[in-house]
Amino acid sequence: MDALTDCLEPLDIGRLRSEFRSAKPFPFLRIEPFLRPDFASAVAAAYPTVDQAEAVGHTFRAVNEWGKTQVTDTKHFQEPVRALNQALAAPEWLAALSEITGIPKLLADDELAGGGIHVMRSGGNLDVHVDFNLLEERKLFRRLNILVFLNEGWRPEWGGALELWDRNVRHCEHRFLPELNRCVIFETSEHSFHGVQRIACPPDRARRSFAAYYYTREAPANWSGRRHSTVFRARPDEHLKRYVLMPASAVKRQLMRPVRKVERLLDARREKQGSPR
Repeated sequence: MDALTDCLEPLDIGRLRSEFRSAKPFPFLRIEPFLRPDFASAVAAAYPTVDQAEAVGHTFRAVNEWGKTQVTDTKHFQEPVRALNQALAAPEWLAALSEITGIPKLLADDELAGGGIHVMRSGGNLDVHVDFNLLEERKLFRRLNILVFLNEGWRPEWGGALELWDRNVRHCEHRFLPELNRCVIFETSEHSFHGVQRIACPPDRARRSFAAYYYTREAPANWSGRRHSTVFRARPDEHLKRYVLMPASAVKRQLMRPVRKVERLLDARREKQGSPR
């Protein structure tokens, strides 16, 4: 499949470049329709159910991120999803992204760290946050997010909108429902705060999206030299989270770090010795 002709709608590079670079509260784009309509429908039809995704992926059950399952292993992708993943990593698409955003030498992540198939069940939530800024093991700096939504007939009362917030997390500047064939691309920075409204869809529905992230080997111009993981912030009306739940969750993560470090060392030793877990 040719990424720009068989999967994606034609792009007006000049218009998209102007929109991205002038957007507030940080550079972003909404593109719709993004995929060829028949292809968008095929990708949506190829998506797993919540139960199927949870059986092969990783499900988050934390205070800040609950009810989201991500599947990053491409062997679990059906063919239309695999084609979408390949299109979003194609050299032609990377070149178009660089021209639109002004970020040269963009790289796709063939390991889909944090990306891939995302399925969020009813009741799921993702608090406002900025993303991790560096894949330390590979020395890759995170620069862009792309989210492709795959939900036909999604209703506003079901929530699940992607929210873009100001740098102080006081005002939500934009909300985008996760409607089929809507795409949002935004710059990853220290103030690109975004989140997902709590999902209130019927139990037999789920919020479905495909996520990919782009990197450079060179640090961005404003790089502080400080690596960080995902940084969460409470919304203005989330007092319980701000003063109780988030601090408690942070303490728990801090206490678990030595345990996870030992687990990683043991896993590496087992892999080296070729022994099963």
